[in-house]
Amino acid sequence: MIVLADPEAAAAPGAGYETAKRVVDVVLSLALILLTAPLLLVLCGLVRLTSAGPALFRQQRLGRDMRPFTLLKLRTMRVGEDDRIHRDYVASLLSAKQPPAAIGSGLYKLDGDPRVTRLGGWLRRTSLDELPQLVNVLRGAMSLVGPRPMLAWEAEQVGRPYRNRFAVKPGMTGLWQVSGRSRLPLRRALELDVEYVARRSLAADLAILARTGPAVFRRGAS
Repeated sequence: MIVLADPEAAAAPGAGYETAKRVVDVVLSLALILLTAPLLLVLCGLVRLTSAGPALFRQQRLGRDMRPFTLLKLRTMRVGEDDRIHRDYVASLLSAKQPPAAIGSGLYKLDGDPRVTRLGGWLRRTSLDELPQLVNVLRGAMSLVGPRPMLAWEAEQVGRPYRNRFAVKPGMTGLWQVSGRSRLPLRRALELDVEYVARRSLAADLAILARTGPAVFRRGAS
């Protein structure tokens, strides 16, 4: 049985953890930016060629201590689409004991979403749409490992029991992403976010990073 953290206070990590985590974030994100820059340029061109609008998608999310920041992604949806379908979907996840059958690309990504372009669907399956978030990591708004960065209205729906997940920076990957992804009910994924905050350590971060590549590969190949 997993013992969740006290929602009122995060457990303190070992001495030097924050510094070591930031060093890992800067070194790895910078290396990955340099390594993937040619691929990112090609993908930006494909996004612009296959649908009208900018290549990058910018959206306000909540970071550490619920401070807003601008998250960067490759655009996977058509410009100007209403987000009501996504709001209703998240509400249905919060009320379900098991994930609805429509899930396939991840807990927050509805399969068959009419707003998503054909290229966007592939980018989501492979997680390549998240490459620009490496810039968020380098700037310090995000970490490579942490809870998923939430929208403000998502945080309102989730409520106070999981508020402790905002005690750390959000991450590009995290405990729930490598522990079942679309097979998990949303509340279980949120519990894993809280567990990560309570038990975070550099060793845990490195283990999650090591498991992320195989998890993304399996999802992209499915």
